[in-house]
Amino acid sequence: MITASFGEELWHVICSIGSGFRSVPFTGSLIVALLLCGGIVLYSRKRPQGAELTWGTAMVAAFYVTFLMFWFFGVVPDQWMKHAEGTLAMRSDAILAGPGSTGWFEWLPVRITKATIADFVTVNIYMIGLALTIAMWAVWQGRGASTGDDVETSNYGRPLVKA
Repeated sequence: MITASFGEELWHVICSIGSGFRSVPFTGSLIVALLLCGGIVLYSRKRPQGAELTWGTAMVAAFYVTFLMFWFFGVVPDQWMKHAEGTLAMRSDAILAGPGSTGWFEWLPVRITKATIADFVTVNIYMIGLALTIAMWAVWQGRGASTGDDVETSNYGRPLVKA
């Protein structure tokens, strides 16, 4: 039996995920994480590759990276979960599909709740954090890399060398 309640529930879930950005703690923590990532990009443009690294500079850099990882893998997902469980009421007793639901997929043997969707968003936040971490390491390792001198080439693609 197809009812309008599943469509309404699905629309509520989609709007709830989008309204996560109305949460000041979640949005603020996400902005802080992105600003910290931007700091790495800006500093990597300034610091030449092979520059001398002092003990103090290494400690500050280690603290910065550790804090960034703590922030993106600890604070940001926690703020999303608090917002999802509190304001958005994405609880495990709100069944979207599966046994006990009133929607289109009540024949489905797996129970999908609003809490499942909130957990899925949390996992995606972790995956974005992992991708950003890898991207930041790639930016840092590629700093100061030159593309090489443009050498004049022949018609066959070989470099022309003056003897």
